[in-house]
Formats: sequence, structure tokens, C-alpha cells
Amino acid sequence: MKADYQVIDNFLDKENFLKIKNLLESSNFPWYYQHVINHNHSKKDLNCYFTHLLYTLETGFSHSFNVVKPIINKLKIKSLIRIKANLYPRTLKIEKHKKHIDYNFLHKAAIYYINTNNGKTILNDTEIDSVENRLLIFKAHLPHSSTSTTNFKTRININFNYF
Repeated sequence: MKADYQVIDNFLDKENFLKIKNLLESSNFPWYYQHVINHNHSKKDLNCYFTHLLYTLETGFSHSFNVVKPIINKLKIKSLIRIKANLYPRTLKIEKHKKHIDYNFLHKAAIYYINTNNGKTILNDTEIDSVENRLLIFKAHLPHSSTSTTNFKTRININFNYF
């Protein structure tokens, strides 16, 4: 891995990518409003986003879990911690969200980008562009952050935390 991360473009074949993209961009997909982007934000912040938990130990499997199996298989995930789809609404200017860690123990994370836009994932001083069908793998116990987008209606990705 390059430093502490790896970027893989065209991660999935077109058919599996489009199944995921079409599902998450569907007007029937259930997105859930979150008052804050991460635990380092307060409810007074104007930033918000929408999520859908595809898997957690506490809640189990979402009805849409099977659509991400091609990603799980290709990553050779041994044990899942969480899979969370994120939808960030467009903002008038790029909003850089506060740094956070996903969990306070050694594990991997992967972000799978659903659409191309000018939003970023920030690892230290490195900015990773949001490009559809791109996968970013990194050490999730290290601080990282995200941004909004200004040039597309939404920024959509899926976050995998795993061993």
C-alpha cells in the first residue's frame, strides 16, 4: 500500500458496479437522516448527511446487504465490523468535515465511491478524489475526514470496516 492507503480504480466489473449504483441512487432506497457527520461535530453544525447501515453487529444485515457481496469477496474480508452507505447533500461551498477515527483499534477500512464529484476523502494531507467505481483502502484507526460536494446533487459512497 502507498504509505497508509491504496487506491484501486474500476474496482468492480460494470454489471456489479451498476447494480450497486442503481440501488443507491434509486428513489426507493431508504436513507436515514443523521444530525452530525461524525462524533466530533455538534448538533449546532449545519452539516448533516444520510446513511444506511448495510451491516453492523448490533443491527445485523440490511435487506440490501447482498448487493455489496462482490466487494466483500474481492476484498477477501475475514470479519466485518460495519458497512455503511453515506449520502452527502450538495453544499454551496466545499465543507471539510472534522477528522475522526472509525473505531479505536487496529482494523482496515475501504471506501467505495458510487458517483464522480468534487468531494474528497482526506488522509493526513492527501486528498482522494471521489470517482465512481473507485475503492480506497486505508487504516481506519488513523484520523481521516470527508468533504461535501458542490458540483453534483449528492456524494455517495460505502464505508467498509473490517479485518
